[in-house]
Amino acid sequence: MTSEVVAAAPVPVPGRAQRVRELALARQDLRGPLIPILHAVQEELGYVAPADVAVLADVLNLSVAEVHGVVTFYKDFRRTPAGRTTVTICQAEACRSVGAVALAAHAQATTGCGFGETTADNRLTLEQTYCFGNCALGPAVQVGDKLHGRVTPTRLDALLGDAR
Repeated sequence: MTSEVVAAAPVPVPGRAQRVRELALARQDLRGPLIPILHAVQEELGYVAPADVAVLADVLNLSVAEVHGVVTFYKDFRRTPAGRTTVTICQAEACRSVGAVALAAHAQATTGCGFGETTADNRLTLEQTYCFGNCALGPAVQVGDKLHGRVTPTRLDALLGDAR
C-alpha cells in the first residue's frame, strides 16, 4: 500500500544534545550501555534523532555507524517523532487467525498510513507488534497505553475516533 507520510526533518531542539549527553553519561558504566541509553533517550525525548547518534557515539567511544546500526536494527527505536497517539495492532499468529490481517488492512485504509508511519496531521502513528500476550482475546490492539481485545473494524473506528 502506498501512502504519503509527512515526516518533517527533525529540527534540532536547543539543549537536546546536552540532554542526550547527560542521559548517556549517567548510564555509560552499565554493561552493554547503548541499548539502555537509547531507551532512556526515547522515553524522555520521544525518539532518537539522527543528531543524537553522533552524541552517543562520542560518549561511548563508538563509531556513528555502530550506533546508527543499532538504532535502525531494532524496531523499538523511533527515528522521528510519533503522532499524538500510537495505535499498535498485533500481527502474531493467534491474532491473525481471528482477523488481525483484515483489521490491519482496515486500519491502513482508514488512517492512510502503513505500519511505522504517522498521519499527515501527526495525530496517529500506526505500528505492529508480534504479541501482546493477549492471545485469547485477539485481535488485540493497543491505543496509547490501553490494550483492547476482540477488536473488530467497527470497534477500531470507534477507538480511532476517540484518539483523534
